Amino acid sequence: MSLHLFAGLRVRSFEAARPWYERLLGEPTFSPHETEAVWTLAENRSLYIVEHADGAGHCVVTVFLDDLDGHLDAAAARGLAPDERLTYANGVRKAVYRDLDGNEVGFGGSPESPGV
Repeated sequence: MSLHLFAGLRVRSFEAARPWYERLLGEPTFSPHETEAVWTLAENRSLYIVEHADGAGHCVVTVFLDDLDGHLDAAAARGLAPDERLTYANGVRKAVYRDLDGNEVGFGGSPESPGV
């Protein structure tokens, strides 16, 4: 079975939301139309925002990364810090960002190596 995942987040205003997502994810990979942008995170795995005022603020997406710290550092270099950081009992880490509409974008990562 072939699979391509598109995880979507609805925003009130595309023009207001896009700069925030660029700080979080970098430049979009492509824009299907004037109120949507897509970021390809890995082969066949994409996250997108689309203007949809009535549905804005009710989305939750979590992406598990091999290099959580590298992603957090890159977002910080673009001026964005997580709203919340969690470490679960099993050591798995998660950083949560909330956009201007209240959508939640989380990034998870493996437990830190001993001595880190």
